[in-house]
Amino acid sequence: MEELKMYIAGKWVDSESGRRFEAHSPATGEVIATLPEGSREDARQAIAAANANKHKLAGMTAWERSRLCLRIAEVMESRSEEMSRVLAMDQGKPFHGEAKAEVASGIEGFQEAAEHIKWLETSVIPVAAPHKRVFSIRQPRGVYAVITPWNFPYNIPIEYLAPAMASGNAVVWVPAPTTSVCAVKLAECLVEAGVPEGCFNLVTGKGPVVGDEIVAHPGTDAVGFTGSSATGEHIARRAAGKPLMLELGGNGPTIILDDADPETVARAVPVGCFFNAGQVCCATERILVHERMHDAVAEAMASAARQVKLGDPFDPATTMGPLNNEPTAQKMDRHIADALEKGAKVLAGGQRAEGLPSALFYQPTVVDDMTEDSLLNLEETFGPIAPIMAFKDDEQALAVADRCRLGLVSAVFTRSISRAFRFSERLKTGIVCVNDHTDYWELHIPFGGASGKRSGIGRLGGKHTIMEMTDLKTIAVDIR
Repeated sequence: MEELKMYIAGKWVDSESGRRFEAHSPATGEVIATLPEGSREDARQAIAAANANKHKLAGMTAWERSRLCLRIAEVMESRSEEMSRVLAMDQGKPFHGEAKAEVASGIEGFQEAAEHIKWLETSVIPVAAPHKRVFSIRQPRGVYAVITPWNFPYNIPIEYLAPAMASGNAVVWVPAPTTSVCAVKLAECLVEAGVPEGCFNLVTGKGPVVGDEIVAHPGTDAVGFTGSSATGEHIARRAAGKPLMLELGGNGPTIILDDADPETVARAVPVGCFFNAGQVCCATERILVHERMHDAVAEAMASAARQVKLGDPFDPATTMGPLNNEPTAQKMDRHIADALEKGAKVLAGGQRAEGLPSALFYQPTVVDDMTEDSLLNLEETFGPIAPIMAFKDDEQALAVADRCRLGLVSAVFTRSISRAFRFSERLKTGIVCVNDHTDYWELHIPFGGASGKRSGIGRLGGKHTIMEMTDLKTIAVDIR
């Protein structure tokens, strides 16, 4: 068991209070490490350090910051086996099938930021005044408060940290408590790679304490957060007036039209439901299927659920690990019970798995005849579940999809190019995937929620994040 520390002002430190908390493996329940329980004072020290040192990154050229990002990627590559093992222990995802891939994606995140920052061009602006020359530049915002969740404890933080480093922002980072061991391991890579002291700070502890402090404190200039809609809305109120990037909840509808290819559906949709045990903001959380396709889809989903192998994250045969924490498992319990009370039926799974070391293992679940008023249709479940609802025509499918208040990612399956475009343009989600699962995404493409929904503001992904994390400054020069 490791006794880990936070990283503030260029030093590995304990909390000023001396308090610590335990990190438990969700697969076994064993204590794998202890970490400092940061206080508001710890967060304030981190903010002060970031402000005192933010000029170091901001003063580097884009090429120098690019090389820094590449060094971080190199360090991560050299420690990828260790980081993957920690991820499997701390988060619970399968080591062979998912943990290694997440570390590889994180490495790519720093590599891509290193490239994007070098080619981020701005404009010379034509103006009416003959004696003026007007152009724009991009500058770092200053000190970024970053708060990240537990479902992808390397990849999601890197979606913020890599563009922040590349664009010259200092960072104060608060990770989810249940995957803070991963956070420390990632922080070690940044330190080893030579991020200037004070420009990167890691504060572990409770979100309502250290997270709230970095969001609301006047010493942070902007906020990046990935997590639930309710927490995101609270953060928006606490950070009033600051630039925000909020990637919030999803309840992605997958719409299967009557002309969809059954083999494509059977191959793709289960991935959207069961990858990372369904703990993905863009997961396929509800399946709307045309009544003529209903029986075939229901049978295919139940068959796919029965083929999932639950077990030890380090067993090569395991394809799904445990849920990360008890509140997520309780939400699964609650949503399934609500659906059954409202007339739905379970085709596969439906409860916690037995005979495994932890109560956090949940059976891959397929629920048929989901009603529109059920929690499965209205809220983000965030577990390995495939709820199915039949519809009669395109307009009904679009109406059901739109009445949910979440709008992150959706999918539509059809052989018709015209229907594909019609649904893509009318669905009120930030991303629409055609003939693929909702979990599809690559690091450089824009990712975020639709306006009018509760799925966030701003866009993560490649140059789009760098644009969000910088100020556009216009400079007008009089040449007379």
